[in-house]
Amino acid sequence: MTTPIPDATLPVLLAHPGPHGVAVYAREMAAEVVRGAPGVRIITPDEAASLPPGTPVHAHITDRLWGASPEEATRTVEALARRHPLTATLHDVPQASDGERNRPRRRAFYRSVTEAARAVAVNSAHERELLREEGVWDGPVTVVPLPVASVPPSVSAPSDDAVGVLGYFYPGKGHDEALAATAASGLTRLSVLGRASEGHAADLDAFVRAAAAAGVTVEVTGWLDDADMIARARRVAVPVIAHRHVSASGSLASWIGWGRRPVAVRNRYVDEMAALRPGTLDVVEPEQLASAVAAARADAGRTWHGVDPVPFGRADAARAYRRWWADVSW
Repeated sequence: MTTPIPDATLPVLLAHPGPHGVAVYAREMAAEVVRGAPGVRIITPDEAASLPPGTPVHAHITDRLWGASPEEATRTVEALARRHPLTATLHDVPQASDGERNRPRRRAFYRSVTEAARAVAVNSAHERELLREEGVWDGPVTVVPLPVASVPPSVSAPSDDAVGVLGYFYPGKGHDEALAATAASGLTRLSVLGRASEGHAADLDAFVRAAAAAGVTVEVTGWLDDADMIARARRVAVPVIAHRHVSASGSLASWIGWGRRPVAVRNRYVDEMAALRPGTLDVVEPEQLASAVAAARADAGRTWHGVDPVPFGRADAARAYRRWWADVSW
């Protein structure tokens, strides 16, 4: 039995247009919140100027959505928070992979958001710790995990004999590790299920050439609609997650939602998600990745988790947000 959610002031939900992963997620979660609370409004940031001052607002925050630079994003979000009581879900939390130039700038941006907001949330306890470790924020932080949107269960589809890495290509996403494991395990195909992240097309070209030199053929699918991506991901022989640096991973949630049990290199976030959804990840140490890929290729059943329903879906996340907002001092 679901515990009733107390009456609360629910904010207007800001959701960016466009293909950025955070924007897509914000729209999906906004739609799910409205399913449970039909009176809630969804608007774009451009429409926020039409809201009466003092209207509570919730926004999903990453600097890349809110400005051309962290400094511009800071000005934009601070202006919004001066006009409206703001709650914020933080994404892409600063960490070492941002580099020595961008890391302090992104820290400053996220610090400004946490100071301006009435309350902040993240998508994992791992990110909550990153905020503290990076000197961004050590105050209260609510954790609402990325939900899994489960599609109908599938039996193991015919394999295409490739190792697969899902999502945008960029350095540190785990493609290099997946390539090394592919070559070491005797496989010769790797699928990049997605396209290059903005500014990384040359990196992807270099990766394809390096793979060819190692005897591995790389397929780059480019953008696919949801149905085609699900079908393609279900044909991959061995799904792999090997991020060197991770904030929260939509690709991990997608693999699980599509029925796959990816080989996942252990880190704090992977361990957290494995505990949240037991049996849905094949967690290995970095040095075990190649042998785990070979074992998964030899036994396709290992790459399908069979859990239905998968714990913590979109409706659970929407209820968690509504409970959180009920406690906010607007």
